[in-house]
Amino acid sequence: MTRRDALKLGTGAAVGAKLSLVFPPNMGNQSRALSAESESTGMSPASENEICFMRARDLATMIREKKMSSREVMQAHLKQIARVNPRVNAIVTLVPEDQLMAQALAGDEAAAKGNWLGPLHGLPVGVKDLHATKGVRTTYGSPLHANDIPNFDCLVVEREKKAGAIVVGKTNVPEWGLGSQTFNPLFGPTLNPYDLTKTCGGSTGGGAVALACGMVPLADGSDMGGSLRNPPNFCNVVGLRPSPGRVPNPPTTLGWFTLSVDGPVARNVTDCGFFLSVLAGFDRRSPISIEQSGAQFAQPLGRDFKGVRVAMFKDMGLPWEPAVRDAVKAQRKVFESLGCIVEEAEPDLKEANECFSLWRHWSVELGFGDILEANADKLNEYVHWHVQEGRKLTGPQLSRAEAKRTELFQRMRQFMEKYEFFVLPVNQVLPFDVKTHYPTEIAGVKMENYIAWMKSAYYISTVGNPAMSVPCAFSESGLPVGIQIVGRHNDDWGVLQMAYAFEQATNIGKRRPPVV
Repeated sequence: MTRRDALKLGTGAAVGAKLSLVFPPNMGNQSRALSAESESTGMSPASENEICFMRARDLATMIREKKMSSREVMQAHLKQIARVNPRVNAIVTLVPEDQLMAQALAGDEAAAKGNWLGPLHGLPVGVKDLHATKGVRTTYGSPLHANDIPNFDCLVVEREKKAGAIVVGKTNVPEWGLGSQTFNPLFGPTLNPYDLTKTCGGSTGGGAVALACGMVPLADGSDMGGSLRNPPNFCNVVGLRPSPGRVPNPPTTLGWFTLSVDGPVARNVTDCGFFLSVLAGFDRRSPISIEQSGAQFAQPLGRDFKGVRVAMFKDMGLPWEPAVRDAVKAQRKVFESLGCIVEEAEPDLKEANECFSLWRHWSVELGFGDILEANADKLNEYVHWHVQEGRKLTGPQLSRAEAKRTELFQRMRQFMEKYEFFVLPVNQVLPFDVKTHYPTEIAGVKMENYIAWMKSAYYISTVGNPAMSVPCAFSESGLPVGIQIVGRHNDDWGVLQMAYAFEQATNIGKRRPPVV
């Protein structure tokens, strides 16, 4: 595994590192220029705010129908970034404003000539700082890559640009994407917009916060143990962990590896499907790439769920914060109101922890083992731990782990033949103090390592089923809680449909954070 491969779950930076935003030196002048342009176009602050919280799909339609220009959309989002980002630290590298406005102008000129650049024509997109972007700094949250500027785009970014999107900048990640708490030595922490003292989750933390705050209409991400699900869960937005191979993202040295996937994050399920339609699709450089167009995911998501069987989790053999457990169990009535037959049931995933942990150690050792000694002081404690554990692994251990994982897959498949969907919490706790590296215990049960509180997410990663985080509740303290909807093998479409029905029945995702 190359170090650019998204490792997706954690951090090892010193908590409380100085928040360091990376804007062009003339950002203040840019903000004044944007204000002046706003006055010249007659746009009011209210209308700009509406633009920043419109559905991405609606923005794309308005641009296509020439009811709104790409420049107006870009201008509104740049002003929102200038106003809100210093408070939350979600976007850590911003493309210079003159470049962004030039790209927006080019989009408007193309539209004037009838040249449609693609479904994301003129839309700003936030790119995770684990994804290589040509000409835009890509750091992985690590001092080793503090000033790296790639000369290529990874496939995810390539597809975004080909669809007409404009990359606004890079969103913050944990160092190397390791952990579900977004902070690193370069930029410091990204804060939860619903409570600035709390974590936003990770590793797609910057993307989820940028969406929640209206700074971008779409953001990409990646997930090994929950990174496309936990940040949306903590930030009241939505994220989909697609089936392995649904969103190929070369270059990578682990073409057959199924634990790590890339995918979309958005403010609503419709936009998540819309974005997936661009990101998904076959690529012959990926040996597990699914030979199916992404076009289906842009279709209307409505469906009748009468008689559909849904399994509601029991306890998964895991400790839970009561507020999380109770909030998700209370959603049973929502599924029943949709006509579903809901039963308390769960698959047997007891060996998922061992399988996930061993392959995670193996993949991190492959990525960092050769450089650890020469860069020991620049690689965090989690890298050191994984490499040490990875070096202890033997061939028989891994072969037996893979045999167990195959058995897990078969048990999950059989369970999902009875139930079309399995619902459970995304993770086991509410958003916690941003100065805390990770929860060390839950309900009196000690966590054995820095990712053990994410088992409800990474158990699903281990079997490879598509899963989506959708807002479902707020705690008494005002913190978001998401529900995890898991579908059958490769049924990303069904997951989107169920998530959409749940979203329409609850509307929890419409609640905006106080910071905006």
